[in-house]
Amino acid sequence: MTSEPVKDEESGVAPDVVAPAKVVAALRAENERLRHQASTAAVLERAKGFLMARSGCSAAEAHEELTRRARAGGRTLTEECWIALGDIPQAPHPPFLPVQGVTDVPDVPDQGSPGPSRPTRHGPAPAAAGQAAGQALESGTEPRPPSRTALLGNLSKALTGATCPQDVAERLLDHLAGSPVRADAVLLFSLTVHDALELAGHAGTGAAVAAQWRSVPPVGGIAALDTIRRGEAVWLEDPAQDAQRYHLIGQPPQKWRTRAWLPVTTGGRVTAALGVLRTVDAPFGEDVRELLQSVARLCAGSLRAGEVRPGPLRLKGQPGPSTWSGRSGAPEAPGGCAPAGQPVQPGCPGGPEAGTTALVQAVLDVLQGPAILLTPLRSPSGDVEDFRIDAAAPQSVDVAGRRGRRLVGLRVLECYPAVAGADVWQGCLRTLATGTPYEGEPFTYEGVVAGLRQRSVFSVRAVKLGDALVVTWTGHDDVARQQALLADLQRLGNLGWTDWNLVTGAITWSPQVHAVLDRDPEAGPLPLDAFPGDVLPEDAPGFTGALRQLLGAGTPVDHQVRITTRGGVRHLRVVAEAVPDAHGTPVEVHGFVQDVTAHRTAELALTETRQAVLAQRNVLQEERTVAARLQHALLPLPGQSLNLGDLRVDVAYLPSHDDINVGGDWYSALEMPGGGVLFAVGDVAGHGIDAVATMAQLRFTAKGMVVTGSSLTGALHRLNTLLLHTRDHHATATLVLGRYDPADRCLTWVQAGHPPPLLVRHGKAQFLSPPEGILLGATLRPSFDEAVCRIAPGDHLLLYTDGLIERPREHLDKGLGRLARAAETELSTDGSGSLDTLLARLLPDEQRDDVCLLDIHLPASA
Repeated sequence: MTSEPVKDEESGVAPDVVAPAKVVAALRAENERLRHQASTAAVLERAKGFLMARSGCSAAEAHEELTRRARAGGRTLTEECWIALGDIPQAPHPPFLPVQGVTDVPDVPDQGSPGPSRPTRHGPAPAAAGQAAGQALESGTEPRPPSRTALLGNLSKALTGATCPQDVAERLLDHLAGSPVRADAVLLFSLTVHDALELAGHAGTGAAVAAQWRSVPPVGGIAALDTIRRGEAVWLEDPAQDAQRYHLIGQPPQKWRTRAWLPVTTGGRVTAALGVLRTVDAPFGEDVRELLQSVARLCAGSLRAGEVRPGPLRLKGQPGPSTWSGRSGAPEAPGGCAPAGQPVQPGCPGGPEAGTTALVQAVLDVLQGPAILLTPLRSPSGDVEDFRIDAAAPQSVDVAGRRGRRLVGLRVLECYPAVAGADVWQGCLRTLATGTPYEGEPFTYEGVVAGLRQRSVFSVRAVKLGDALVVTWTGHDDVARQQALLADLQRLGNLGWTDWNLVTGAITWSPQVHAVLDRDPEAGPLPLDAFPGDVLPEDAPGFTGALRQLLGAGTPVDHQVRITTRGGVRHLRVVAEAVPDAHGTPVEVHGFVQDVTAHRTAELALTETRQAVLAQRNVLQEERTVAARLQHALLPLPGQSLNLGDLRVDVAYLPSHDDINVGGDWYSALEMPGGGVLFAVGDVAGHGIDAVATMAQLRFTAKGMVVTGSSLTGALHRLNTLLLHTRDHHATATLVLGRYDPADRCLTWVQAGHPPPLLVRHGKAQFLSPPEGILLGATLRPSFDEAVCRIAPGDHLLLYTDGLIERPREHLDKGLGRLARAAETELSTDGSGSLDTLLARLLPDEQRDDVCLLDIHLPASA
């Protein structure tokens, strides 16, 4: 929230109200500053303590080392502290625990700090950013995105105040929603002791998505699980392709077009995955990828710092806790031997003798179940405040995931805080006082794992050993955990299992069956003869017959059936088998039912599309057959060379390799009254019957006009008018039209947008310079000119259509050059060349267009 200064005399508020308000505002700001400074100081002290324990340096040296690292990496001191905290070794599967008493804080200036503190405001629109955006809007310019260093610095300050993984997720989204990341949702998944995933924090996904993905079993096709197992980031940038490999979060899955899953490494192990989901339909840039990797490292530090151990709890009727000392708030063990949470050295007051501890630890090391040796910690008045763990079996594990000897030196209320005041706690106190072993009834232990409440059932036994206790316990959660995993699998697979006892009539369904059938659970399960509900009439006979075979011959059922539900028709897959008795009579039927509506709908749509494509192909094939027959009738091909006047003319016509379309390429070569010879080669745009019909009109009209005395240019004008008045007003065509006079051996020719003829003389090929002419059907007032070419003995003159020279994505000049080189090689002066060899050199394997070619040759002996 921002404010603007208001003069007292202009505000309309009495001075006696304004003055106290200003004092209150100043005190509130000072209180926030002190609270922020204290919280950040706690993070700094934890990081310094870690370096001191790791290298044995002093507090001042640890501070200098953190400052040096921050300067070398271009980071703030707070950011460097988070990274250092993320490197602390920890349990194989740590949960997320809340930070006690930490609030939203900025960086704290101290010696060696790179600059003054820059407060970061938690929320979707920090004040500074809001003012900058407002100024940018007023000036008409876009606000500049923060630099990578500034963004990470602001984020590290915001994470200082995170109180739980949910808070971490919300603060991440606050700072990553803008440029350059433009995130729309953030998820934090943690790895449980069973290698499953638990949703520790989320922001921007909505409650429905978070509830659906709150717990994920260790199955394949989960991007977050792959990230944790491989320790590598997974970048999902193509929803259609990614959906074939992974189960995409969201409904619909294409809601978030791009996703990033990054490993969160704490203590040298990948224990969590950070998910960044965007509606942006563009890949992650290299700068954004590097930025998100840095964010994951900051996130690791903040989550690792969340493992704050609570101090001793005061029980009802007990005196206050023991004395606290040290800057970090760690309590001292009785006798001042070691702080709480650190192993007590043998011989320290309040601990067992070294030989006894070593012997008990050696015994516990070979036990198969969980067991611990507890030494009481007493207050000055002698009351037991807590127990210290002096030995632990390998199978012993606490709520933080620490196992075996890693528990040694820790306190019971630190490892199992929920036992405070419980019956098991009182039982252990009675055993310690009386020596009578304690063996209580199974009790429910409720703890918080990965930010979620989790209940476990244990049976505990405690026996006295000297002044200590040996405590063993047995968990009763294996079956419940397997059932939970099974329920997750059924939910994700949208299926449920069923069981009918044909002898007792008992029916057992998993809860997911009711969801699959869209049936109210309070209505109860259906008997086998009424399962799976309101079946469509057309599917009923087949399904009923399958059930008869199941109950009669014992034939297993794997059948798809449709039912009517409140939400519409659903497609179900029913799989069942019968369990017979010793005489072969079925006594039980079990199986599962799965909702395959989405899959079946996609199959039906694909089948309909395929049928439509096949029908259209048949129509086109029939049209092609008719067009081919019409073309052959209108354009007969000679079986040998034509002798027209003193010329020998060879004709070649090759249809395209496309078995659907027929083109509009055509030719004419005939003797006219008076001894002249008419030549024409044309190409109508398009394919099919319309192109063949237009080709026939042009071919016969051109011959008729020239034979009856029309000039060549006049014929082109009339053909252009004919095209403009056909049924298809957009039809166009190209044409070369020539008239050869044997008396002077000259060819007078015109062209309308057609490739130029090629003259081969004495082994050299040269294209004729075309006269003016535009393709037919392009304009109402075209202009055409004539050109004259003299043909000498031995010459070859090639007239052709564009299918001979054109190739996809190739310039036309390249095809013309290829034709000239082939003609020089294959066409000889004596006329011994063959058009077949010429076409073989020029045409590719996949011929995309029809080809028409005329070789006009004047023999050398003429």
